[in-house]
Amino acid sequence: MKNYGKVLSVVVVAALASCKSEETMISARSMTDALYLVLSTDRTVYTQTVVNRLVGEEKVITASEQWREEKALPLPAQMFRLGAEMARTKSTDFTYKLLSEWPINKANAPRTKIEKEGMTYIRENPGKAFYSEENRGGTRYFTAVYADVASAQACVGCHNNHRESPKRDFKLNDLMGGTVITVALKSK
Repeated sequence: MKNYGKVLSVVVVAALASCKSEETMISARSMTDALYLVLSTDRTVYTQTVVNRLVGEEKVITASEQWREEKALPLPAQMFRLGAEMARTKSTDFTYKLLSEWPINKANAPRTKIEKEGMTYIRENPGKAFYSEENRGGTRYFTAVYADVASAQACVGCHNNHRESPKRDFKLNDLMGGTVITVALKSK
């Protein structure tokens, strides 16, 4: 897990490089769909096979927001954010993050018009992703928003019991927020 961000960045940078080739073209939508598949699968594996097992079943360690100080596991959302932060240091061609209409950390609320539209869309259209393009600072971006659902009881328990949680009635497989992936589109 230590090199996860670095490995993901290398894969994505290689994919982006191939997108620039005249011989091989991949759409921004295909790229974000592939990134989402990797990100969501890895996060679910971490949640179900590491956090649920070691914290919930075997009770050999805890998972905590203060994981460094408490010598605990990072929460799945924190692990995701750590990967996103590391990836951002390796490439500016894409970003990814978790957002929610019910964020525990207010910094994780949707801010842009596209993020707000995307979060509304995935809430109103279960199982469907939201795709859009926008200009920001002279650069064109493709943004995809995918549903982030409670994949394990650890997600539900953490959010329902957190003192700063604005929503406390999540159940397994409920929509908790969205994974937002943004790709800078390059002109030829």
